[in-house]
Amino acid sequence: MKTYFVDSFTSEKFKGNPAAVCLPDTELDSKTMQSIATEIGFSETAFIKQISDNIYRIRFFSPKTEIPLCGHATLASSKVLFDTTTLENIKFINFDNVELYIEKVGNKIKMQFPVYDTEETEVPQKLIDALGISEVLNKRYGPKNKIILLEIKSASELASLKPDFTALINSHTGISGVLVTAVSDNATFDFEYRYFWPWSGSNEDPVTGGVQTFLTKYWVEKLNKTKLNAFQSSLRTGTMSVELVDDKVFILGEAVKVLEGQFVL
Repeated sequence: MKTYFVDSFTSEKFKGNPAAVCLPDTELDSKTMQSIATEIGFSETAFIKQISDNIYRIRFFSPKTEIPLCGHATLASSKVLFDTTTLENIKFINFDNVELYIEKVGNKIKMQFPVYDTEETEVPQKLIDALGISEVLNKRYGPKNKIILLEIKSASELASLKPDFTALINSHTGISGVLVTAVSDNATFDFEYRYFWPWSGSNEDPVTGGVQTFLTKYWVEKLNKTKLNAFQSSLRTGTMSVELVDDKVFILGEAVKVLEGQFVL
């Protein structure tokens, strides 16, 4: 099976978020795809299968479970297809039949994702303590993604968080992850964030595009701007530009291929 490793949301190798992109020649069952994703060990492995012309089925697996929607693995898959075919645009369809429209924009890739709402929520204090947060400015919950959103007061505190992941995973059940965000203190960016998801993936996702389905709208409403630049202050770091247009969010980013080979099945 043709397989690629791609660093997403970066123009530099060994930065951003690594994803595996697999192009099976035959249909694989969910158990096999999960085993492959666990073997590879990246936060996400994408499996893409051509339906017709520029339309592809796409499925995403973390080392633990199947994920409905993933930004960086969609970007990685798009990078592979744009580099290996003559396509200028792609339509991916995930297992929920959500359609993701992708196009090449110079050396960048523009992805169209749906927008989901968040709602006010209560968060256990033990979860906040496990993250090491001193003060929370706002608490929201995205029911579609099952992700808690916490806004804190400073980007410097965000970058310095060192969660106790054992305490974190024991502090809550029934969620996919916790996103912590703050307004940026860097003039290049509008907001910064980090995403912790030991419930369904790795301890921390290096760069997360899928959360922009609700995070972009959150910051658009707070900052009164429709076009924003985002920075993920993980160890590997990553950047992207986002734009809210009606019920769609457009995510613009770069990706770099770092490995091409055959996965032996």
